Amino acid sequence: MTKQDNQFKNVIAHAKEYGYVAQSSEIYDGLAAVYDYLQNGVALKNNIREYWWKSMVQMHDNIVGIDSAIFMHPTTWKASGHIDAFNDPLIDNKDSKKRYRADVLVEDYAEKLLKKAQKEIDKAKKRFGDSFDEEQYKTTNPRVLNYLSKRKDALQRMGKYLDANRLDAVKALIEELQIVCPVSGSKNWTEVKQFNLMFGTKIGASANNSMDLYLRPETAQGIFVNFLNVQKSGRMKIPFGIAQTGKAFRNEIVARQFIFRMREFEQMEMQFFVRPGEQMKWYETWKERRLAWHLSLGLGKENYRFHKHEKLAHYADAAADIEFNFPFGFKELEGIHSRTDFDLSSHKKHSGKKIQYFDPEINKSYIPYVVETSIGLDRMFLAVFSKALQEETLENGSTRTVLRLPEVLAPIKVAILPLVKKDSLPEIARKIQTDLKLDFTVVYDEKDAVGRRYRRQDAVGTPFCITVDHQTIEDETVTLRYRDSMEQKRLKIDQLKTIVSKEVKMSNWLKRIHL
Repeated sequence: MTKQDNQFKNVIAHAKEYGYVAQSSEIYDGLAAVYDYLQNGVALKNNIREYWWKSMVQMHDNIVGIDSAIFMHPTTWKASGHIDAFNDPLIDNKDSKKRYRADVLVEDYAEKLLKKAQKEIDKAKKRFGDSFDEEQYKTTNPRVLNYLSKRKDALQRMGKYLDANRLDAVKALIEELQIVCPVSGSKNWTEVKQFNLMFGTKIGASANNSMDLYLRPETAQGIFVNFLNVQKSGRMKIPFGIAQTGKAFRNEIVARQFIFRMREFEQMEMQFFVRPGEQMKWYETWKERRLAWHLSLGLGKENYRFHKHEKLAHYADAAADIEFNFPFGFKELEGIHSRTDFDLSSHKKHSGKKIQYFDPEINKSYIPYVVETSIGLDRMFLAVFSKALQEETLENGSTRTVLRLPEVLAPIKVAILPLVKKDSLPEIARKIQTDLKLDFTVVYDEKDAVGRRYRRQDAVGTPFCITVDHQTIEDETVTLRYRDSMEQKRLKIDQLKTIVSKEVKMSNWLKRIHL
C-alpha cells in the first residue's frame, strides 16, 4: 500500500469515527457511491456552502441566487444536449472484470508523465540551487521535454477522438500507450462504449398517464430556464449572475474515491451573463476570483493548479479546471467554462419563447453569452477535510491527530470543559456555554481527564477549548486553548466572545477576498 493510499484510508476512517461521513444504508451493507453526512459532516458542509454563498451572492451587487426544482420538463434535457451527448466512454478489463472511464485512464497516464517531468525538475533545482532557471530547464532539457511532449500528445489525441466519437481510436490509444489495468496489471481490454449518465424516473398518478422525467444531472439548466424570470423581476443589467446550490444525480458506473465521485451529489454553480464578445475577459476574471476564494481558506497555494481543457464540451469555447491535490493526486475541484450562448439559444429554439436581453447602453437586443463557475460541494468538503487531517509528533515524543479545519468552516467552534465535575465548576461552564451558543456552535464535555478531552476536540477539529477551573471561581478567568498551536491563555470570561469571534466570524474571512 502506498503512502497516498494509507493517507486516504485514514481520511475515510476518521470521517466515520468522528461523525462526518458514513456510507448510506450501512446497516444493510450500504449502497455503492452514496454517502450520508453525519452530525459534524452536515455542519461542515453547511459552513462551506454558506461561505461560498456569501462570497458569491452577498458580496456581489450584480449576482442573485435561486433554488430551482430537481424535476424539470424533459425537453429541458433535449435542449441542453444531455439526452444526446451526456455520456462517459467506458472500457472493461477482461481479466479483472473491472470497468473504467477510458478518458480517465489516459488522464492518469498523462499525470504520471507530468510527475516524472517534475521529478527531473526538482532534482535539477536541488543540484543548481538559487541559480536554477526552471522555465529554461523545462524548455531545454531533453528528458523533461520528452515527458511533457508525450503527455500533451496523449491528451490532445484523446480529446480529438472523443470529439469525433471515434471510440475505436480511443481503445487503440490506450493499447498504444500500454496502459494496464490498475487491479490485474493486464492490457486485455474490451471495446470502448458510451454510457448515458442520467437517471430516469416518472411523474404522474398512474402508469397510463405518467410522464418520463430525469433526475437533473446538473443544476445549471435550472438557472438558464429562469433567466427571463430573474432578469425581469430583478431588473438585472448585463453583466449579472445567477447562483444556486443543490442536488444533482448521475448514474456513475465508475464511482469511487469516497465522496469524490458519487451518484447523488451537490453543486454550487454561478452563471454569469455577459455581452457577446466579452466572454473571454470575464472568463479570465472569474478564474482569478475563484482561485482567490480557494486560497482564502489557507489550504496551501501549492495544492492548486489550473488545467486547461484539451477537449471542450459541445457548448464551450474555453474551459479550465481548478485542480486540487487530493490524497490520490491532482483532480478537478472546480470548473470555469465559457459556455457561449448555447444554452439560452437552445432553450429559445426548443421552447419557442423569446429569450434575449435588450441592452440600453448599446440600444441592441441579443442573447447573452455565459461564463460558468461550477464547484462540487462534496469535493470541496473532501479537499478541506483531507488536507486538514494531520498526524503530528509533539516535543515529548507523543503523537496527536488533529483536524486543522479553517476556523470559519469548523462545525464546532468552542468546547467548554469543566476541570472536574464538582465544586460548582460544571454550573459555571454551563453558563458560559449558554452565553456563547447564541453566536457560536458550542459543545460541553466533562468526561475523562482534560488532556484526553483536548485530544478528542483536536480530532473533531474544534478550534478553541475553554477550561473552567478553581481559579475561575476566584477571578472569573478561564483558560482558552488554541487547537493548532496548543497555546493556552488566561482570559476574563467577558473577553471570550470577542476573541473567538475575531477568529471564526465569516465576515472577517470574506474581507481577505473582497476588501
